[in-house]
Amino acid sequence: IIMPLPQISTPTYELTIPSSKKKIKYRPFLVREEKILILALESENEKQIADAIKSTLKSCIITRGIKIDSLSTFDIEYIFLNIRGKSVGESIDLIITCPDDGKTKVETKVYIDEIKVKIDDKHSPDIKLDDSLTLRMRYPAIDEFVKNNFDFKGENEETIEQSFELIASCIDVVYSQDESWAASDCTKKELNDWLGSLDSRQFKEIELFFQTMP
Repeated sequence: IIMPLPQISTPTYELTIPSSKKKIKYRPFLVREEKILILALESENEKQIADAIKSTLKSCIITRGIKIDSLSTFDIEYIFLNIRGKSVGESIDLIITCPDDGKTKVETKVYIDEIKVKIDDKHSPDIKLDDSLTLRMRYPAIDEFVKNNFDFKGENEETIEQSFELIASCIDVVYSQDESWAASDCTKKELNDWLGSLDSRQFKEIELFFQTMP
């Protein structure tokens, strides 16, 4: 009789998702998942790296009902860091460049459990457009981050088009005291045309949402 190899128990941990404040349980990543991450990193392909991170999170998050594709980028960064900490080690050794001269290299140690999500006082997902209408934004997911790179500083045609595409994909709902209009009920063209009808002040308020995002 061939005895099966013994099953090794894996510890579980708990953390709170920054954006939703929902508590989830997770486990460290295993060797097979670490291998996928290493291969993706070696490829230097942003989409492949993003896919490997999402795949790892889907495997390691034990709590049911967590949609990885809907999580914000800062949620994913925070969860992944915590999983990495429990899998490889609670600290990361880095070599940073001194900002004073831009040359001197300094070794430093970063402790993962000390890394927190920073929330700007000016940040709000609700943007008041006028006396009656408010725009509610949702946070971009990792695929949108990889595709658009969050660049609002350029002024060329391609960059402006990317900015419009990113903003349109992150519109959740427009609402007043009596009515609401969900972005999911609109076409991509309708959303882009609606964004084009905003004035400069309103558009800058939307840009501020991304610039101050946690």
